[in-house]
Amino acid sequence: MIVPLLRVAASAATARSLKLAAHDAASRALFTLGAALALAVSAVCFTAAALILLERYVDAAVAWAIVGVFWGLGGVVYFARASRRR
Repeated sequence: MIVPLLRVAASAATARSLKLAAHDAASRALFTLGAALALAVSAVCFTAAALILLERYVDAAVAWAIVGVFWGLGGVVYFARASRRR
């Protein structure tokens, strides 16, 4: 008589923990997506600010080249570190 009651209680506890785990996973995914969006927007804004400042002192093409080299070096450093982790 008590075994079916224990099974019901255990299944309820399992369902509750599964629901909490799903909620945590969804929250982490949403936070990660928000952080990625914030990083992309900040990269665009800082790039625009750098271009505006550089164009005051040098030609527009040179300013774009400087910003391109900066992002290129950043990409090289990122991929070098990412490949070292593996």
